[in-house]
Amino acid sequence: MRFWFRFPATPSSDATRAQRRRSLLLATILITVLPLAWRGTSCGQDFDFHLQNWLEVVAHWHDGILYPHWAAAANYLAGEPRFVFYPPLSWMLGGLLGAILPWSWTPVAYTLIALLGAGFACRRMASEWMPLDHATIAACLYVVNPYMIFVVYERGALAELLAAAWIPLLILFALRERPAIVPLSLTVAALWLTDAPAAVMGCYALIPLVVVAALRADRKKRLRLLARGAIAVPLGLALAGFWLVPAIYQERWVQIGRAVGPLMRVEDSFLFRYVPPPSTSPGERFDAIYHNGVLQTVSWIAVVLIVGAVVAAWLSRRKRSSVWTGLVVLGTVIVFLQFPFSELLWHHLPELQYLQFPWRWLLVLAVVFAALAGLAIPREQTTRRAIAARGLVILLLACGMAIVSAIGFWQPCDEEDNITAQIATFRATGFEGTDEYTPTGAANDAIQQGLPAIRLLGSATAEESTRDNPQWTADPSQEIPGAIAITLSSPEHISASVASNTPGYAVVRLMDYPAWRITVNGVELRERPHRSDGLLVIPIAAGVSHIDVRWRVTPDEWGGIVLSLVALAITLLVSSSQRRSGQRKAGRR
Repeated sequence: MRFWFRFPATPSSDATRAQRRRSLLLATILITVLPLAWRGTSCGQDFDFHLQNWLEVVAHWHDGILYPHWAAAANYLAGEPRFVFYPPLSWMLGGLLGAILPWSWTPVAYTLIALLGAGFACRRMASEWMPLDHATIAACLYVVNPYMIFVVYERGALAELLAAAWIPLLILFALRERPAIVPLSLTVAALWLTDAPAAVMGCYALIPLVVVAALRADRKKRLRLLARGAIAVPLGLALAGFWLVPAIYQERWVQIGRAVGPLMRVEDSFLFRYVPPPSTSPGERFDAIYHNGVLQTVSWIAVVLIVGAVVAAWLSRRKRSSVWTGLVVLGTVIVFLQFPFSELLWHHLPELQYLQFPWRWLLVLAVVFAALAGLAIPREQTTRRAIAARGLVILLLACGMAIVSAIGFWQPCDEEDNITAQIATFRATGFEGTDEYTPTGAANDAIQQGLPAIRLLGSATAEESTRDNPQWTADPSQEIPGAIAITLSSPEHISASVASNTPGYAVVRLMDYPAWRITVNGVELRERPHRSDGLLVIPIAAGVSHIDVRWRVTPDEWGGIVLSLVALAITLLVSSSQRRSGQRKAGRR
């Protein structure tokens, strides 16, 4: 590290400067993660959701299920089809880390990997249009920008954090002059497989970027840029089809609209908006007060990023190009979307309202700010003294943001929220369900806690509850005598034998869902009674009944798999064609 403190005014060799650039970026990332290693896991708003996902994935893998669909611990062990709808890359990465590391280390390792991806992706993007020294500074600014810190420490939005690595590459391949259909389509696919809100933002962000770049290009380049976007986006969607098709098709099987309920609507979260706390319900009042506090914080973060982007755009105005113009136009659109006069767009453009919070766009604005800041740096420095001075400024900034993270954004864990407690809850009682993944017609707040795996009841609707997730208490008057033997119990396959002297109903502690294939004594059961709590009800005759409940691959899932395979074949053909074309051009030179 002696080169940070010795400042001879002599040029540095290319190898030495490359090493210092990498060291500066790595040091910035490590400093950003340091509060997690120092103070421990930050239990942000979404952290418990992601930890539960990771625990579920590891449990599925232990049972031999490589690609999970069903979150078995949700709804107090009745489960929900969470993995059908939640993109797989974040929970796959978290599960993999949790399988090889202690759980207390997993969030730190996950955050470190995500920030490494974001930092080096931003540097790769910026190096296309500026010297590597400036690109490295832009990448460091991207890593330590206040919204990134907010996502890591206060929100705990770990899928969005992972998606931060794809946004710079999306901008790079959208504006690159060289052919980039394949990398752009792969980036679009990666975004959709990481975080759906970030993917929606990414696809919409491509529009101003490509249009501005096309308008500033000559006719030949214009057509190429427009064709790239028109081909790469649907090809990327098709590559992600194995997850995307079932997620879209099976929305009709769940209450997806509950994702945009009160306090989750865009009109509740424009910058500096205030939602009056209701006086009727203490819980709703607390939620509104908490929402207003978070919105106030993120609104000031937005102000910092907007001011920073405006200043950087002004300082870099002499380097005006299609890249500069595209970034400025994109930044302007993002700022427009933060205020109520954009509400019409939020409610009429496809899928935009499912972002829930307009300020999610700050993830993209942070890239715009970082790139413009890199362009605004006056000139490339070649002396070790000047390079070290800039590096020292960046490291001081990173240290300052780490202190802000540890004091202002880091969230302490309650006794029931720490990792040890959540693991114990996962193994014992399960967790509350997710509203938007609740099967249609079911009330997940009516599911009782502590239910047995199977009950034998005289009525399909016996022992239902009208209270919010109460503790189950047996009612002998509604039960029928019998014997239950569970022969197989895994997250996506349950087999049991029940014996009863009278006909009745076997109520399984499992949410009914169309993807379950249910057989009784080898005969598939297609129609079954419905309960208000959504639990699976299986009619049984007097005598012994062999019940088998197994997750099946639905036709829409097969369609998505086929679509992804076809898209992969097309991607390989396009890549091969572009490679041969490049070789022919190189040969003619």
